This record gives sequence, structure tokens and C-alpha cells, in this order.
Amino acid sequence: MAYTNYIHRTPSGAGNRKTFTISTWVKRPKSNGQGWIMTVDSYPSGNMFQYQLDTGSYLNLGQYSGSSAQVAVSTSNLLRDPAAWYHLVLRVDTTQSTAADRVRMYINGTEASYSTTTYPSQNYDFQLNNTVKHSIGSREDTSSGTSLYYSHYHFCDGYSYGPDSFGSTDATTGQWKINTSPSVSYGTNGFFVFKNGMNLSGSTVQDQSGQGNNLTLVGSSVETQDTPSDNFCTLNSLYYAASQYTLSDGNNSIVYATDSSRSAFGTIGMTDNLGKFYWEIKIVSDSNNKGAYGICDDLYTDLNATGAFIDYSGGYGYFANGNSYNGGTGSTYGNAITTGDIVGVALDMDNRKLYFSKN
Repeated sequence: MAYTNYIHRTPSGAGNRKTFTISTWVKRPKSNGQGWIMTVDSYPSGNMFQYQLDTGSYLNLGQYSGSSAQVAVSTSNLLRDPAAWYHLVLRVDTTQSTAADRVRMYINGTEASYSTTTYPSQNYDFQLNNTVKHSIGSREDTSSGTSLYYSHYHFCDGYSYGPDSFGSTDATTGQWKINTSPSVSYGTNGFFVFKNGMNLSGSTVQDQSGQGNNLTLVGSSVETQDTPSDNFCTLNSLYYAASQYTLSDGNNSIVYATDSSRSAFGTIGMTDNLGKFYWEIKIVSDSNNKGAYGICDDLYTDLNATGAFIDYSGGYGYFANGNSYNGGTGSTYGNAITTGDIVGVALDMDNRKLYFSKN
């Protein structure tokens, strides 16, 4: 959800403002802009809590009174991979005697490295869990932001949990994986959303913790089958060139500038020349009849590559005129592609075969 599309809740009574946990999985299609994970505002008084991915792709927590930052903890870990789901845990307990134990952040099961550590004083009360507006996906006083995907978002009021309550390391792959049914408590104002999609009833996002702390949707939302346990390939925003094309819809849609010949690539490639792959592209419009769809050797997908991938010796594609292309040479292949058509690409690396389909 972007800053104009967000969910919020205002607690009717204050919860525990010293001890709480936020655990969520996020996917960040674009690394520019601020991604709001939780904000609590009393704007324009300036008494604000904000937990976010900032414009520099760092994770940070801030508590402000006016223009003064009373708490400021930022990581030095860069989170800018558009292909990745990140598991983020914010663990707060200001009753701890050791300052560094009062705010801890975890990324994929491991505590982050920190660049800024202005920790709260002992027994400090955050603005979070006060009787003011709590928002996910937006901040009250700003018109800027960037879209994040959220999955399995837990807010636990009065409890300090580590990442192992919400995930674990896969014994085979060594990767951090999601625990879809964690055994945690939510307290007075806690909630669990985005377990299975938006779980919408009108504009109400249903709390799935059992606490009944529902949230309200402002604007619209986009649900996706892309999840931490089933990560989808999208177009790769790290190859993004604003003068050539624009990505949107979580990097699933692309609009080219007039007569652009810049190629866009996916976030997930293949290794070891093994396996079978399939994907589809719907052509919403191609007024210049110059669209091409297919595969390319990664030697040609560097950030400075210009021109069409089918002009390279390692690129193979199906062109709008119905020809197949490799290395700039076209051959008669199939039917021309036009608006509304769906192109299928089937790649069989086990047998070194490439197939295209139309509709």
C-alpha cells in the first residue's frame, strides 16, 4: 500500500507504551521513498512515533517531540532488493536496565547492525499504544511515500518477542522462513493482519488475532499471491530507467516512453542451466508494434545496457510482428502480437528448448 492507500486504528484505551513487538514481512518493489511500517501521530503537535524503511534503504525507529528526536535508532543494513521478502521485527522493552536491550531490530532472524543509537531512557513511554491514530502504510503529515507489500503483520501489546517466535531457519536451505501460526499473545491493543490477504469486510480489515482490534482501509488495496513462502518474479526496478520506462503495480506493469528500445528484466533468474520455467505477459497496448518477449543471458543485463535484448547473441525473443529473433536476426515464427494478447514463454533448460505461445 502506498501513502494514499493505508490502514489505521485509534485505540479506545491506552495499552502498554513501554513494552511491545512489531513483526511483519515486507517486500519493497522500489528502493526510493519512505516505506511506513507503523506511524503514530499527534500532528501538528509533533509528538510522533515512526518505524520505517527510509529513502536510503535503512530501517529506523524515531520518537519525536516537536522537532526533537527523543529516540533515534537506525540500522546500517541496506534493504533494497526488490526480489526479496524481508522479515522485520521491532522488539521494545524500556523497562530493561541495559539501554541496548530497550530497542532491538531484527532482519531475517538476525539482529541488525546499527548506525544510530539514541536509546530511550529506562521506563520511557512511547507514543505508540496511546489513544491516537496508528497507521500502516502512511504518515499523517506527509504526502510522500512508496509502496510496500505486507504479509503476516503482528502487533503485540505488552510483550517483547524475538524473531524466533515468528520464524525459523530452514534446515535444508539455511534460509529464514515464516512461521504462519506463531504462539504469541497480543494484549489489549494488539492485532494480526495480512495472514491470508486483506481479509476485508467493506473498508474494515479484520483482525485475525482474536482480539477484535480491526483496522480501517483508506483508499484502495492490491492483493497478490506473492508471499514470503511463495516469492514471485517481477520486473526488476534495479534496472529502472525513468527516461525509458515506468514500472508500477509492484513492478508487474511497464509503460515505455515513445519508441524506447531499453529492455527490462525479471528479478529471478536461473542457475546451472537446469529446470523448467513459464511466464506470461499481457499486452495492454503496443502502438509502435515493437514489443519483444523472451530471455537473455545475464552477461547482457548490466545496468548500462541499452537497446533491445533480442539484438544480443544471448537474447532470444518473440517480436510483435510474429518473428522470432536472436542476435538481431529475425525468422518467421508465428502470428503477430497485438493489444489484448497474452504471450506465454516456456523455457526448458533441461532439454535446451524455448517455446512461445499467443493466447
